[in-house]
Amino acid sequence: MAEPVQSYKNHARFFPLFHFFAFPVLLLNFLFAAANLIRNANLTTLWTAIVALALAALALSARLMALTVQDRVIRLEMRLRLARVLPADLQQCVDKLSHRQLVALRFASDAELPELCRDVTDGRLQTSKEIKMRVKNWQADWLRA
Repeated sequence: MAEPVQSYKNHARFFPLFHFFAFPVLLLNFLFAAANLIRNANLTTLWTAIVALALAALALSARLMALTVQDRVIRLEMRLRLARVLPADLQQCVDKLSHRQLVALRFASDAELPELCRDVTDGRLQTSKEIKMRVKNWQADWLRA
């Protein structure tokens, strides 16, 4: 069975355990604890609401930390790939690319990278959305956090 085709329209990743179970449950837990605190304010309900908020914050921060590490790995991967793919006149552009631009460029094929890098450094493409929208030969990335 062939892998599904990835594109700009479907490249966002949802991690079902986090997005559809853990975080919604922890958020609802906090909302119930906050409602209970409003109805019956005392030290115990205050502490319960604080712990519920801490658990939701813990889940969110764990997710953000995983995404930060993923972005660091992508930046390293892209710097190595660009060093291999870009012509000599564009090698200096690698240091001018922001981390968001490097992350967006990972979806481009090797053949497209020189032109996209030139457009980014010349200011014709600035946001990661603009870069991703210009990719013609989308290179799927299924191994994401």
